[in-house]
Formats: sequence, C-alpha cells, structure tokens
Amino acid sequence: MNPAPSKYLRCKVKITLQNRQKKVKINHKKIKKLIFSVLKGEAVKETGWINICFVDNPQIKKFNAKFLRIKGATDVLAFNLTDKKEKNVILADIMISGQEALKQAHIYKTTPDYELSLYVVHGLLHILGFNDHTIRQIKLMRKKENQYVH
Repeated sequence: MNPAPSKYLRCKVKITLQNRQKKVKINHKKIKKLIFSVLKGEAVKETGWINICFVDNPQIKKFNAKFLRIKGATDVLAFNLTDKKEKNVILADIMISGQEALKQAHIYKTTPDYELSLYVVHGLLHILGFNDHTIRQIKLMRKKENQYVH
C-alpha cells in the first residue's frame, strides 16, 4: 500500500499500514483517519513516516522477547526510530496483535475493532512521548485514549 500524506494537518506524516494477520479485518481508512485525528489533536507538526503492522501473537511474541525481554504476547509495541538530533521529524514502527484484540474484546465486552483502535492510539501516544509507568502517567494516557477512541 502506498503511503498517504496527511490531508488534514500541517505536518506531512506518511502512514503505512500492513496487515500480516488473518484474525481481524482491518479498516485501513478508519485507522488512518484515527491516526490523523491524534496527530492533529496533539498538534504534531513534524514530517516523517509511521508504519503500523498488524500481526498475530507468534509474531508479536518474538518482538516482545527480543526488544523488551518479556515472554508472551502483548497487544501493542511502539518503536520510536526518530534520531534525536533530527528536529521536526518523526519515524516510528508500531506493531499490533489482531489476536490480542479478539481476546481483549471478549474479556472487556468490546469489539475487536474498538480494541485495535485503542492499540493504535496507545502506540501512537507512546511515539509522541507519553508514558504509562506511574499512576499519573497512566491516568493521562487513559484520558487521551478515551478522547480519541470514543
């Protein structure tokens, strides 16, 4: 799929979506619109590239072990690839598990589509500098997620 520059922002971030799983249908148009909504809402002015790859649990499990040294699957992994010396540039890879979206949708009585949207926003917020290590950070992250996903 060709990257599409944002029509809605002053920044020129290209978005690439890859689907390497078969568990959940991915609505590319909705996901891109959601990403641009977050970028606009967070006043992102950088140029760059954000790649989002939807995978299954075995794939995300490998990356979780390799990069975070955590065994098991997770819902989303976000990798900020931006060179700190570069100003006004954003480069990122986000990996999302469709299988975890199905599992979490069942647990929380939501839909896989809702869970995927939540994971996209969560990963993007991490790329933009938000963390969820402290109670205060978690509260802010949840507030932002609700702002964009609902």
